[in-house]
Amino acid sequence: MLKLFLPNEHVKSIFDIQPEYLKLKGIRGIITDLDNTLVAWDEAKATPEVVRWLEQMEAHNIKVTIISNNKEERVTIFSEPLNTPFVYEAKKPLSRAFKKAAKEMELTKEEVVVIGDQLLTDVLGGNVAGFYTILVVPIVETDAKITQFNRKIERKVLGYMRKKGKVSWEE
Repeated sequence: MLKLFLPNEHVKSIFDIQPEYLKLKGIRGIITDLDNTLVAWDEAKATPEVVRWLEQMEAHNIKVTIISNNKEERVTIFSEPLNTPFVYEAKKPLSRAFKKAAKEMELTKEEVVVIGDQLLTDVLGGNVAGFYTILVVPIVETDAKITQFNRKIERKVLGYMRKKGKVSWEE
């Protein structure tokens, strides 16, 4: 059961995920979380670094879709200027939004990676739906109220997994 919370990989940030690496793994699409994965949860627009990262993925023919549990306005304000497809109010960790994103990209589960900063939504949802998952360190240590509760549970799960030797990284 706990293995559903275990990502396939863990990196410091999205910028550590390079298109050449993804292509070697047969990855042609990315489903990514928004808040604290691409930008801080309270930052409305993409940073120049995020724009460059998305352009780099596009240049390598890697499709990107943003899925977020946030409201339509928040996700639209961020995604539309980037011409990036998105799903809002995704109800992660339920798998419907993950499957919808892959279908809209016209890719199989084996061709898509799920990237996010939360075990309880991004990693669990991606794993349950059958995708390869990459956990990133949250961009900022502060969170929206709803996420603060999830972080407490995540710390307990990560602590248990560390003791069992399942993970070796630090928070």
